[in-house]
Amino acid sequence: MPQGFLALILHAHLPYVKHPEHEYSLEEKWFYEALTECYIPLLQVLEKLHQDGVDFRLTFSFSPTLLAMMEDPFLQERFSLYLQRLQHLARLEEERTLGDPDFSPLARMYREQFDSVAEYYHRRCQKRLVSAFRRLAEEGCLEIIATASTHGYLPLLEVQPESVYAQVANAVYYYAELFGESPRGIWLPECAYNHGLDVILGDLG
Repeated sequence: MPQGFLALILHAHLPYVKHPEHEYSLEEKWFYEALTECYIPLLQVLEKLHQDGVDFRLTFSFSPTLLAMMEDPFLQERFSLYLQRLQHLARLEEERTLGDPDFSPLARMYREQFDSVAEYYHRRCQKRLVSAFRRLAEEGCLEIIATASTHGYLPLLEVQPESVYAQVANAVYYYAELFGESPRGIWLPECAYNHGLDVILGDLG
């Protein structure tokens, strides 16, 4: 029987949002929700697998915009405040539903989940999520690759070729700044390819 290979590739992107002029921003909330419900729980699972000796391999592409938000001290502090509000609300809801056989377990589950995320973010990784992913890569569990700087649709940007080059070049440079080496691969936004893109990718390594 022919041997096959399976590559598990996770792709992570959010557009860049930062609104210091507003106390509350809907767009920033999307980022905080993604951290709370996706990226931090995923890190917790991956680290647990590694600690348990499970031999796993994943490829993970991150957009520079998402990485920049994870690294931003202003957004890190705002996320901490967001978590505090979630934890407070979850405790109130747990008290409100106490004794309710249907909703009490649900309220407790959310309170425990938010507490776990907050503990991980503040104590385990010291707000440095990118460093947490990098450690897993250094342990050989993850292969982290790049994607275009703002996740621009590269064939559409071809009307201005220098913008395509800039999308890829800036992504490669920022990746090297964060991870200390050039990316070994790149995820094309929306898997969109056009003639000549391979020349740019080859030129940038």
